[in-house]
Amino acid sequence: MEVIPTPLAGALIVEPRVFGDERGFFMESWNAAAFAAAGIEARFVQDNHSRSAKGVLRGMHFQNPGPQGKLVRVVAGAVFDAIVDLRRSSPTFGQWFGLELSAANKRMLWVPEGFAHGFLTLEDGTEFLYKCTAPYAPANEHSLAWDDPAVDIEWPLEDLPSLSAKDAAGLPLAQLPVFD
Repeated sequence: MEVIPTPLAGALIVEPRVFGDERGFFMESWNAAAFAAAGIEARFVQDNHSRSAKGVLRGMHFQNPGPQGKLVRVVAGAVFDAIVDLRRSSPTFGQWFGLELSAANKRMLWVPEGFAHGFLTLEDGTEFLYKCTAPYAPANEHSLAWDDPAVDIEWPLEDLPSLSAKDAAGLPLAQLPVFD
C-alpha cells in the first residue's frame, strides 16, 4: 500500500495494492499492523455503509466530545470527499482538502479525530463505507455548513446538492465547538 500525505496534518490518502486479473480483483482494505507501520494506529469500533443518488451531499459532520477518526472509501460509484481541520492548535485549522474517491480508483482517506467530514456523490447508486474509531453519539454530533464562505470548499457541483434537513442547518465554522 502507498500512503500519501495531504496538505492537512494527519490526514492521509491510502492507495491499496490491488491484485487483479480477468476474474476480478483482491485488495486488503484494513490490516492493523500494516496501517500502524504507515502511521495510522486506529482501533475501529463501528462500520457504516451508505447508498446515495447522484448529487447528494452528506456532511460536514463531526462529534465533539467523542471525536471519530474515520477510514473512508467507495465501493460503488464515486464521491468528492472533503475534510476540514477543526483543531484550533493545528497550523491548518479551518482549511479543507478534497479528492475523488471511487470504486474505480479504490483510494481510501484517513480522516483523523478533530476533522469535519462530508462527501458529494458524483454517480447514482454510490455506496460509501467508513470505519470509525468511536461510536456514533447523536447528542455530540455537529454539522459545519457545507457552503460556509469562511472555509470555501470547492465542491464540483452541477446544481444545488440534495441535503438532509440536518445538513441544511449546518453552522458556520465561527459558531462551532471546535477542538483545542
